[in-house]
Amino acid sequence: MSEFLKKKFAIFSDDDLKLYRLDLQRFADPDDEGRTEEPTEKKIQDARKKGQVAKTEELPQSLVVILGFTFIFFLGDWIFTELAAMTKFYIANFKGFHLTDRTALNEGFRIVLFLAKLLAPLFGICLVAGVMGNVIQVGFQFTAHPLQLDFSKIKLSPAEMMKKILISKRVLMNLFKTLFKIAVVGTCSYLIISADFDIVLRSPDVSIATALSQICWIAFKIIISSAVLMLILAVPDYIFQRQEFMESLKMSKQEVKEEFKEAQGDPQMRARLREMQRDILTRNMIREVPKADVIVTNPTHFSIALQWDQQIMQAPAVIAKGVDSMALRIKEVARSNNIMLIENRPLAQALYKEVEIGQEIPAELFKAVSEIYFVLYEKGRLGSVV
Repeated sequence: MSEFLKKKFAIFSDDDLKLYRLDLQRFADPDDEGRTEEPTEKKIQDARKKGQVAKTEELPQSLVVILGFTFIFFLGDWIFTELAAMTKFYIANFKGFHLTDRTALNEGFRIVLFLAKLLAPLFGICLVAGVMGNVIQVGFQFTAHPLQLDFSKIKLSPAEMMKKILISKRVLMNLFKTLFKIAVVGTCSYLIISADFDIVLRSPDVSIATALSQICWIAFKIIISSAVLMLILAVPDYIFQRQEFMESLKMSKQEVKEEFKEAQGDPQMRARLREMQRDILTRNMIREVPKADVIVTNPTHFSIALQWDQQIMQAPAVIAKGVDSMALRIKEVARSNNIMLIENRPLAQALYKEVEIGQEIPAELFKAVSEIYFVLYEKGRLGSVV
């Protein structure tokens, strides 16, 4: 690019061209460096609990203006009549009014109640519109966290503050919205006043009430038209605010790992817990081996300890099983307790794969296991076999 400019504009040197280069990195937030991962659901929920959500202020503001002025449009006559009646009352009774501390307090209280009667419905509608505009975007969410002061986030760095104030996407978007609002209001005012310019010119020739009514109607059309356009602006603004919000929540790879550790636990700790669970299971299982009637072996890879208490069991049950080193340990304990070992490879493999510890053998293995127990009976290891 520099060579092209130098050929076209030979009067510029390399130093001059550097002055016209635009560094887009200036628009990036320095706090976002290294944050390349999308935020997790936990990060989004934690931000929501703190009151940090993606929303546009244009939507509630537009709804407040539209509903508020619509209320004034339909109940304007009633409000005007009430104000005129009160004004007439005070003007008619002005001569007989004696100003004292007590009368001033009473009349002030009366005026406050009167204005509350007129304005409470308007304030109520505006309040509902503002709340509705926020609920539509983020749902019901109440938190007092934004009211808490966090001095750790306050950085007294004029350079960084000026950079964030003058050079950021948010500032540029707000500047665009401000200019757009000015253009919208100006355009609407021009078009509406141009269309009703004859009415404005004839206003001196009509009564004050008629002129006031006509001017109010023109103003109402300007306000509602501008508010509707602001409502349309809320859609792209919400998309922009959501993108900015998700960008601000992006995480570094290390933060993702730390959050995963918090959610799932430290992998080393989990491995240690699994090892401890295996040790406990092994110790409990080895304690049961001396109670076995027989050990069915592979002969080296599998060992399954069977027990059959005919008074409480309908069929023999597996009370211990193991493979490789555990199988050798089961056989050692069995030999030390004079428990018979019988080699049956298919049966040993089937018992290890299909029967869990503490379960009775399934029906399809009855025949093979019964042959084992007849061998025990013949060897005199069992009293009787039912």
